[in-house]
Amino acid sequence: MASNTLVSRRAAGGRKARRPDADQGRQRTLVSPAQLGRPRGRAVYWIVLALVTAAFTLAFLGPLYWMVTGGLKTTQEVVQSPPTAFPSSVHTENYSQAWTVMDLSKLLFNTLYYAFGALAFQLVLDVAAAYSLSKLRPVFGKVILGMMLATLMIPATVLVVPQYLTVLDVPVFERNLLNSPWAIWLPSVTNAFNIFLLKRFFDSIPGELLDAAAIDGASPLRTLRSIVLPISRPILGVVSIFAVVGVWKDFLWPMLTLPDPGKQTLNVGIYSLSNGVPQNVLIAALTIASVPTLLIFLIFQRNIMSGLTAGGLKG
Repeated sequence: MASNTLVSRRAAGGRKARRPDADQGRQRTLVSPAQLGRPRGRAVYWIVLALVTAAFTLAFLGPLYWMVTGGLKTTQEVVQSPPTAFPSSVHTENYSQAWTVMDLSKLLFNTLYYAFGALAFQLVLDVAAAYSLSKLRPVFGKVILGMMLATLMIPATVLVVPQYLTVLDVPVFERNLLNSPWAIWLPSVTNAFNIFLLKRFFDSIPGELLDAAAIDGASPLRTLRSIVLPISRPILGVVSIFAVVGVWKDFLWPMLTLPDPGKQTLNVGIYSLSNGVPQNVLIAALTIASVPTLLIFLIFQRNIMSGLTAGGLKG
């Protein structure tokens, strides 16, 4: 009797021990494999997948398609209702006219100048801030990081007025930075999101690697330059793309701080020159202004994803 009870307990224990292994082989999905095995379930699955994919493709690529084709239409065809899906006749001269009439070459140069200047300042100052918070561990470092992240909760439009007053009369220096690139560069440096991304990546770097460099006599600055930065290329690429695109797409702040038409960015310049320009030429100018950022994303999309997920795993 006792032996039978012992055998039953062992059998029950074996069944309990096998349950986790059996559960590991099962994956809970929205549609069960049994339903996918049926013809009707498989047909419903593929129909729903095709409809969702088509809807998202139309939502994201539809405005881009309308913008590109709108620059190829005549003025009458652009404003007519209902709109046409395809241009009745292709007018590529709209793009050359937009390039000449709106002086896009000058505006493009100004935007590149501001964007890469902001990029240089961010790479130097944000990397230094993130490295000190991650590896040097200053006093009240966590408090400073928390205050930086708290600024992400504040809408950007709320900070426009105090930032504008600061740029209008910089404290201590008593300088007016309007119509100067410093009005674009200095506010872009204080980017808490980029500092947080860089700190996360620096936290994932093994401390033993930095300790070995310190034993060899390397200073913290030499360690940053020779060890940390070479292995931080993915996240540096992400921060670089965010910095360039952030300046490129900004409209309100350059419009307030760069009233001189000769120093305006691409978006502000197109807006300022839009009066009196045919609508098809204006759409062509907007298409040209969107091409650089689209190319940046298409070329570096793998780097963006790898850089964003690089600091998520340690070891």
